[in-house]
Amino acid sequence: RLIAATLLPCCLGASAHAFIGVREPAREASVMHSNISHDNEVADRRRVLLQICASSAVSSPNAAAAVQLDVPTNQAATSAGRRGCKTDTNPSRTVVECRGELRKFNSDGRLSSVSATANGVSTSAVRNPSRFSPPWIYLSQTSDPQVAWRSLVNAIKKADESAEIVELTEDYLHATVPTEFPKGQTLDDLEFILRAEDNIVLYRSVSRSSVFVYPLTQPVSDQNSNLKRLEKIRGILGWGMMGDQQTGSERI
Repeated sequence: RLIAATLLPCCLGASAHAFIGVREPAREASVMHSNISHDNEVADRRRVLLQICASSAVSSPNAAAAVQLDVPTNQAATSAGRRGCKTDTNPSRTVVECRGELRKFNSDGRLSSVSATANGVSTSAVRNPSRFSPPWIYLSQTSDPQVAWRSLVNAIKKADESAEIVELTEDYLHATVPTEFPKGQTLDDLEFILRAEDNIVLYRSVSRSSVFVYPLTQPVSDQNSNLKRLEKIRGILGWGMMGDQQTGSERI
């Protein structure tokens, strides 16, 4: 009983005392002459507890593994809805970097939407209101689509001197800008499509990297830096918007 009272609570907690029938010293004297059947019952309970403890010791590595599943890992990292991703993780945070969402990877030639696990906005994110922003209309500046297109290129460079034009055609533009928030990450991808027949410009601005701080399941906010950059570009151009302006995220 002394051994059981000392060791078994480590396996089952305080309830082990009640289970094996251990008594306090003061009461032990009063039941010293208890009947044999009770002693046999206690012995049976002791054997059961020893088996449980032995089983717990064997299964403890699995228990530890189960606990670790709550920590972000390469398998658990949330990159749902994103493509071409690479994950870097440790027990405190996970960084998912995705490069497979540009228009050149889309068979339909459209701009990609924006996943809930990414920071940014897109005119294609019609199913995700918090990531949707309406197309721009340039008729307030000009009715000539090529004039509007050249103005857009200049406005991007003026809005952010660090912007680099990666690809430019007569109706598609891809630029990159160093990510502003969270600090220390990679690049934001800006894409624009000229729809001359409709006098509008479609766009997408998304951070390649999403940072998840355990236990959050949504990325650390870009503090609306993608949206603010786009609005700065539109402000330089003086263009209108075909819908309500996106107000951005209030996430931290």
